[in-house]
Amino acid sequence: MNAERRTPNAEQLITTARLGNFCVRRSFAAMRPIAILALLALAVAAPAADELKLVSSLPRSGGLRALTQSLVNGIRMAIDDAGGKVELGGKTYVIAYEDWDDASPARGGNWDPNVEKTNALKAVNDPTIIAYLGTFNSGAAKMSMPILNQAGLAMISSANTSPTLTKPGTGDADEPARYRPSGQVNYFRVVPADDIQGAAAAAWAKDLGATKLFIIHDKEAYGESLARAVKSNAERLGLTVAGFEGIDVNAANFRPLATKAKASGAEVVFFGGTVDTKGAQIAKDLHAAGVKAKLILPDGCFTESLITAAGREALEGRVFITFGGVPADQLVGAGKVFAEKYRARFGLEPESYAAYGYEAAAVVLDALRRSGTPDRAGLLNALRATKDFDGLLGRWSFDANGDTTLTTVSGNVVRDGKFAFAKILGR
Repeated sequence: MNAERRTPNAEQLITTARLGNFCVRRSFAAMRPIAILALLALAVAAPAADELKLVSSLPRSGGLRALTQSLVNGIRMAIDDAGGKVELGGKTYVIAYEDWDDASPARGGNWDPNVEKTNALKAVNDPTIIAYLGTFNSGAAKMSMPILNQAGLAMISSANTSPTLTKPGTGDADEPARYRPSGQVNYFRVVPADDIQGAAAAAWAKDLGATKLFIIHDKEAYGESLARAVKSNAERLGLTVAGFEGIDVNAANFRPLATKAKASGAEVVFFGGTVDTKGAQIAKDLHAAGVKAKLILPDGCFTESLITAAGREALEGRVFITFGGVPADQLVGAGKVFAEKYRARFGLEPESYAAYGYEAAAVVLDALRRSGTPDRAGLLNALRATKDFDGLLGRWSFDANGDTTLTTVSGNVVRDGKFAFAKILGR
């Protein structure tokens, strides 16, 4: 509701309630109380005219907040760069954005299945919402994907990497079909999946001189899927997998597991998980136990909160981080311009997923323009047809499964208390 207020006096109060494209002004003295309440209720319920919404569903508390804040900043920048509006069929639509949290205190600031389902249902039931930007965690995606798919609402992730979400033969027999009850693809992602990152991590372990690999994972969709990808690729490369262990993420520490990893003789330890599922604690415990093996962590740990929580002594010269893409300081062209604008606007270095948040929103707005229509079905058709999109990350397309055609994975380290780019993996 847009309200216009004037200073009241003892005899009259003036209210203005905007209803659609006209205003109703009445003296409160001339109206019955019931009529006043009805008018105000209508004004609150009335949506802004010609508005289309993008919403995101991400964990906005806990150890991942810095990462998701950077991602949200990227989304806002993409909308601003588009002028905050789109022209469709000769009509101007304002692009609104809502930042939703899928975490809960009950889950320690981690994503919550019930919250994620509630967010998906809320999005489905708001006809002004045309795209759902999320999720961050692959496990959360499994909660919302069937709901959004059945409703024909586009879902675009900047961070989900489990191949089971899109690629047949990488998970259970009914994956990914069970996430597509309509039989149609409505889910897309702008980041390479873990079958690509897992292969790069295993190859990096071998390049680091490993003959034995000890693998730990958090038992969640993202972490375990990635750990299994690393395991299969390591075995294909001739490495011995000396251990494959799932952890209880509620445990205070993992000292016994660190002792076990040390006794295995593995030259490299890999952890599949995020900072919120104890990536930093794993690094600390391995260091405290005197484990000389190098530790490879995935993109779910590629956030400044890892350095804060684990401490530089546990990381420098010891930890190697894979990322499905390149960090902001390695972006070129439009990506480099984005990074410069981000620093100027927020006074911060963009975290790893900032450009991917931008890219997800940008490809939605591009598809919306190409569709020429404000309806969900038109947008979905345009997203499925996305080919040779020139974005911050380069030129790429969506394949038949909704996956990006980008396959670049970078390797990063910690140096002088900060992340530093090491190399492009697989080259």
